[in-house]
Amino acid sequence: MSEDDAAVGTLCCCASCGIAEIDGIKLKECTDCDLVRYCSDACLKDHKSQHEEDCKKRAAELRDELLFKQPDSTHLGDCPICCLPLPLDRSKSVMKSCCSKVICKGCNYANQIREMEASLDRSCPFCRRANPKTIEGCHKYRMKRIEANDPVAMTQSGREQYDKGDYSSAFEWYTKAAELGNVEAHYRLAGMYEHGEGVEKDEGMETYHLEEAAIGGHPIARFNLGCDEWNNDNEERAVKHWIITATQGDD
Repeated sequence: MSEDDAAVGTLCCCASCGIAEIDGIKLKECTDCDLVRYCSDACLKDHKSQHEEDCKKRAAELRDELLFKQPDSTHLGDCPICCLPLPLDRSKSVMKSCCSKVICKGCNYANQIREMEASLDRSCPFCRRANPKTIEGCHKYRMKRIEANDPVAMTQSGREQYDKGDYSSAFEWYTKAAELGNVEAHYRLAGMYEHGEGVEKDEGMETYHLEEAAIGGHPIARFNLGCDEWNNDNEERAVKHWIITATQGDD
């Protein structure tokens, strides 16, 4: 029997008791890898000691496959109006508190010209809500977005608290946003774990959040991972990270 046939056989039968996936019996994959399947939680538990070493090895391989996959774009994505990639230089884009959309300066400027020529009140070029005239107005918009479970607005609140020196509140906001998949929040959590701001220093958690940010297309997070790998004498992994960073447009 070939290795491929053996692998198919393993996936068609419970790795612990050997029962086949027939007659309504459904097998579940191992929670950490794709090498084996089980018919029940009891079988998974019984087989854990035999499978643990192979499982850890395969889980690491799967993680690397995900980590070193070229992202389709940076974490910033595209401008929602012109659909062109947003520049990494954040001074060339604006974030609207009313809808949490990041819009390129070109589209924002074009909207301003349109409003001036038509003598219209200033509004968001995406959602058309009136621009807030005060900081309090911006805050109200943001709180509405947070109530709608918007991770971008949560990250903005985290940055605001961080700038005030309230690291504990910033950590809470970033954590909530990261749990909802916000890439920037993962990157900022990595920095907080690195420096022990609002949380105890934790190199493992720092690396985890850098990896999550890199997977999400954050070029600076990936560059930092490359530096860490280089410092740990993992030159090949470091170069892989830096090549991906360069292709994302980070100089």
